[in-house]
Amino acid sequence: MKHLCIIFLCILLSGCKEKSHQSDGSAGNNESAPKFQVPVEYYKLDNGLKVILSPDDTSPTVIVAVYYNIGFRIEPKNRTGFAHLFEHMMFQGSKNLGKMEFINLVQKNGGVLNGSTRFDFTNYFEIVPAHKLETMLWAEADRMKGLSITQENLTNQQEVVKNEVKVNVLNQPYGGFPWLDMPQYANTNWFNAHNFYGDLDDLDAANLEDVASFFKTYYAPNNAAISVVGDFDTKETKQWIEKYFGGIPSSELPAKPDISEPKQTDEKRFVKDDKLANNPAMAFAYHMPERNTPEYYAMGLLDQILIQGDNGLLRQKLVTEKGITSNINGGINYLGNMFNYNGPMQLMFDFTYDNDKSTEEVISTVDEVMDSLKDNLTQEIIDNALIKVKSQLYDNFGGTFSLGRADLLCSFALFDDNPNRINDIESQFESITPDIIKKTIDEFLRKTNRTILTVNPLLANTQNTL
Repeated sequence: MKHLCIIFLCILLSGCKEKSHQSDGSAGNNESAPKFQVPVEYYKLDNGLKVILSPDDTSPTVIVAVYYNIGFRIEPKNRTGFAHLFEHMMFQGSKNLGKMEFINLVQKNGGVLNGSTRFDFTNYFEIVPAHKLETMLWAEADRMKGLSITQENLTNQQEVVKNEVKVNVLNQPYGGFPWLDMPQYANTNWFNAHNFYGDLDDLDAANLEDVASFFKTYYAPNNAAISVVGDFDTKETKQWIEKYFGGIPSSELPAKPDISEPKQTDEKRFVKDDKLANNPAMAFAYHMPERNTPEYYAMGLLDQILIQGDNGLLRQKLVTEKGITSNINGGINYLGNMFNYNGPMQLMFDFTYDNDKSTEEVISTVDEVMDSLKDNLTQEIIDNALIKVKSQLYDNFGGTFSLGRADLLCSFALFDDNPNRINDIESQFESITPDIIKKTIDEFLRKTNRTILTVNPLLANTQNTL
């Protein structure tokens, strides 16, 4: 997806050190499989700020990542898109850094930065030369301490976000499909099912009082986590974090709303007309098991078995064998990865297909794969899925100066109060047995647990009538 202010490149882990034992090549052998250990030091300041330090001296760089435990899932009703709008506001200046000065500070010191809004958090990060760590800690603390909330800044960013919605969704073929659309169709609870990018009227309705209240409530140290990953001195970094963040007051956090979803008992099908699309498209979404359960990790393996890579069963059937589509997109959590969310979620896949294919023909082909999945499941298929999971993790270990590691450390601190979960991922997947996978198929990959969304291409239909 190209919507950079909502989602940055999702990388899982990085910069980890391999233990010295060797693998015998068996993907499912817990004793001999290579293990990776991420250094994690976790503590909290007196004001509640969660701090995670993970040193890695392989590169003279450092990442500062600040995650706030507020995403668009629980943004205020009648203020859709507000969490995303507020993300923009955080770049508009603070007590000691004027408009655009935060961005200039990072870039002129040879660094890069970004921010994003997700289902359950809003995050900001900087990747800079290691000797600029103190500067970045001061800058992040400065905007946590006091954002520049003015009518000029609010009006400006309202227009920016509205234009973003128009460009990325309203005036683009397949705009919002399926990453924005599917949650609204598959879920029933407003918190999971509203237009989180923002209705234009709701974006216009935001006022300074809304912004000030939102900042005071959610952008407080006791609702945040900061991870520092890279080449730094631990003792010195702790002193800086205490110096710059320690005096920021905590807030009284509201009770978290009920974001649970009722069990789905009937298949749901919807059609979305698209006046700009040339070809029909289809998305399938299956509700996920609860996080951190055996079934949750089993679904991670099933994602690999069905969707990921050239040997994914759906890709083999729909692309290679039947030629219904040229490509399949999919996974768990389209706005991140299967680890950095904290609420109801779907395993989803989508694709476009030719106008001469009927909806029922396409669904029937998908069902050929899904209906035979459990009977055709072999240990070899499971082992290959585990290899793919590990390969994906290991590939991401070295990416983007450890950005993925910072992401996971903050996510696990916010959601589980346990960033050390990062070191359990591999063993959790290894513990999943064929019986657990088959149980997961029965319970979660059933037709009555899925939503199918079809894009009806009005442009193609119009062209056909000319």
